[in-house]
Amino acid sequence: MSSELAEIAAELKSALHQYPNFPSEGILFEDFLPIFRNPALFNKLIKAFKMHLEARFPDQTIDYIVGLESRGFLFGPTLALALDAGFVPIRKKGKLPGELYRAAYTKEYGEDFFEIQVESIPEGSNVVIVDDILATGGSAKGAGQLVQMCKANILEFCFVMELDFLKGRDKLQADTFTLLSGQTESLKESK
Repeated sequence: MSSELAEIAAELKSALHQYPNFPSEGILFEDFLPIFRNPALFNKLIKAFKMHLEARFPDQTIDYIVGLESRGFLFGPTLALALDAGFVPIRKKGKLPGELYRAAYTKEYGEDFFEIQVESIPEGSNVVIVDDILATGGSAKGAGQLVQMCKANILEFCFVMELDFLKGRDKLQADTFTLLSGQTESLKESK
């Protein structure tokens, strides 16, 4: 990570709010929504991802940013515009019209499904998948399966934060970038 990117990441990290034991006991919830209330910070978030992607893929065109419902929708479209790329949403089952690909993913409390419109990503396109937090990797893996069904190339998964102790990146189909350093243990493990 370049020094400028590290400086931006530190400033963004300082804007986060932490909520112990939310949404359940033993979870330390790091809320990144305060970044969006401050236009300067929101611009820095987009700049940081753009800087990373341009440095990581200097000779490749990023055709699409794919954002996962719902927090990937908060910054995915803006990042896509900054990169002169298209934005494609991955939605939960039943939210998209037309012919769809569907992939199951595992959540901490059961199974759910993601969908993508079949015609949304042309075969051979270069795609970056974005979401807010990488935890167990279940939803991101499901999103990766959908992009693969479209026969597109996953260049990278990008997340604002990562819960390192859950090792979600080990399940993903491509390299992973996390902008802000994440939690290395749960509240339960730190006691």
